[in-house]
Amino acid sequence: MKKYLVTTIITITLFSVISVSCSDDFVATTPEYSIDSENYFNSKADYDLALIAAYDLLQSSYVNVLLGEIASDNTFAGGESPTDVIGFQQVDDMIHTQVNSNVRDIWNWMFAGVQRANYILEFQNKTDFEGKTQLIAEARFLRAYYQFELVKWFGGIPMKGDARFKIGDEKTIPRSAAAEVYASIEADLTYAIANLSPTAAQKGRATKGAAQALLGKAYLYQNKFTQAATTLESLIGSGNYSLVTDYNAMFEMDGENGAESVFEVQYTDVEGAGFTCLQCSEGNVAVGFNGIRNFSGPLFSSGFSFNIPTVDAVNAFEVGDRRKDVAILDIVAFAGANTAFDNGNGVTYGKGNEDTGYFNRKYLPRKRSSTAAGDLNLTNPNNYRAIRYADVLLMAAEAYNRGGIDDGKARGYLNEVRRRAFGDNNHDIAASGAALTDFILAERRVELFGEGHRFFDLVRTGKAVGKIPGFTANKNELFPLPIEEIQFANGNWQQNPGY
Repeated sequence: MKKYLVTTIITITLFSVISVSCSDDFVATTPEYSIDSENYFNSKADYDLALIAAYDLLQSSYVNVLLGEIASDNTFAGGESPTDVIGFQQVDDMIHTQVNSNVRDIWNWMFAGVQRANYILEFQNKTDFEGKTQLIAEARFLRAYYQFELVKWFGGIPMKGDARFKIGDEKTIPRSAAAEVYASIEADLTYAIANLSPTAAQKGRATKGAAQALLGKAYLYQNKFTQAATTLESLIGSGNYSLVTDYNAMFEMDGENGAESVFEVQYTDVEGAGFTCLQCSEGNVAVGFNGIRNFSGPLFSSGFSFNIPTVDAVNAFEVGDRRKDVAILDIVAFAGANTAFDNGNGVTYGKGNEDTGYFNRKYLPRKRSSTAAGDLNLTNPNNYRAIRYADVLLMAAEAYNRGGIDDGKARGYLNEVRRRAFGDNNHDIAASGAALTDFILAERRVELFGEGHRFFDLVRTGKAVGKIPGFTANKNELFPLPIEEIQFANGNWQQNPGY
């Protein structure tokens, strides 16, 4: 049973009060403080508890991962029917508006993370203790992580420096430009790189490598290719990470927090949750959503059949690519013979909306122990591999190539990933220039399938139009701010174009 960095999530809108709960094993429900308190941070223990609370909102990023796939050409929304979780369906069809509860969740939960990090940073000078610099560096990493999620989904956001947002700020603090948000992210991560340890004292905590990877990614999203290449090269050269030999094992429980994991969101099944409080689950809610509808059989357990791989995504894998059977579950082949619903060996399942016969195998719910708690569809303990070393190699390859810096290095990193995928060097890429760019981006699709990156890769490289059905240029690159935030701001914040 995992007890790393988990605590009860209390969701808020941007300008609401946050309560936090935690305990020695990081799983509890008794409030320890309120974020509106001015009399906290009197000991190291107070800072530690607040930091755990800041990590806590990482667990809510499951919806970011789901919608990052559903919004792309990788998957359909799926579900039981075309109206099941209507917000997912609207994003899938690119008809979402400023009234979308699932997009609103991303805004609310990521801002809750920023707010909790800002609470620590507002009082960072109140009390001194050993290890404080490391703690502040972790808080700044987390703020950068949440702000990066916000800027890639929504563009410019309001910022208040090292201070909590309070009610009324929405009417006076403007939305910062995206460039300003990225500048804040860069500053936080530069500090984090200088002050974080290369190794985590506890699984799930931020490291120097995690900060380097996220900074390199932030540079890449801004087309700052030289800075991205330099930053990512420092991580690669550290020797602290490597590709694991067995691609499949990486996505099983025994493979969590392994040599390829640069940053991983920790989940656990020690606490249950129901439909009245999805965001309160300590489990990876996305995994149950990905699950096979009404499934009965070996290895996997049942789920809600969302996030269904498209045939186009399945066909993107080349012949001989060993990643395909890890990323994609062909349910008919898995069940055996030619009978879709029962092969006589106890494998049964149901078809949902937009069924293609394929499922996101990396994050399907696995069979659980008899001691697993709560609703098994909502408390899956599967960690989310937020940044993998393979992603770092491909980002570095892209930076070297698109920046016109060194196609030789770009090919080297690309082919390192491909050699694991095929088990040989017969599939190495020899291209240069724009052709090499296309190979790198195609490799990102299959290497990182099901991990929530595809939509943003298409948008930032200008390839979303024509790839994503229904995508409208100069609109769908960003998602709308929730209508409630626009109303609260009373004219201070303008809605994103097209919404």
